[in-house]
Order: sequence, then structure tokens, then C-alpha cells
Amino acid sequence: MKNYKIAKRRIDVSVGESVRIIRELQEMSQNELAKLTGIPQSTISAIENDRVNLGVERAKQLALALKCHPAVLVFPGWDVHNAA
Repeated sequence: MKNYKIAKRRIDVSVGESVRIIRELQEMSQNELAKLTGIPQSTISAIENDRVNLGVERAKQLALALKCHPAVLVFPGWDVHNAA
């Protein structure tokens, strides 16, 4: 375990902000994301506004619909490429 780097936070982004940013970069509305995931639009709004925790299962559903790895949503702003 000598050849590892500790993950460092590169930017200050909340989990909700990361969901919103990735969704908007894909020009997707909350309603479209809700249809793809089965998560109600109101819950997606609450996640994006950090009023509801994302959770593992929702992270997986959203990541699949947003075509990204769940870690991108769960650990926003962290450099995890070479982390232990």
C-alpha cells in the first residue's frame, strides 16, 4: 500500500450540484431524468437542492441515466483516479 495517493478535493461542489450540473450538461430536464430513472421529479429537485440525501440506489439509477460513474455523483470535486 505504499504506492497510493490520498484523494484531494479539487473543487467545492455538493452532491446535489453535481447531479444538476451533469444533467444540464446533457441538456436534460428534471422531468426527462425522472422518466428515465423512475425517480419522481420532485425528489430529483430535492436532491439537486440538497434537501434529500442521494443514497446508493438513487446514485446508481441517476448514474445509469446520466451515463456516468456513481462516484462522480457521490464524491463530487474529488480527484479519485489514483486514490486508495
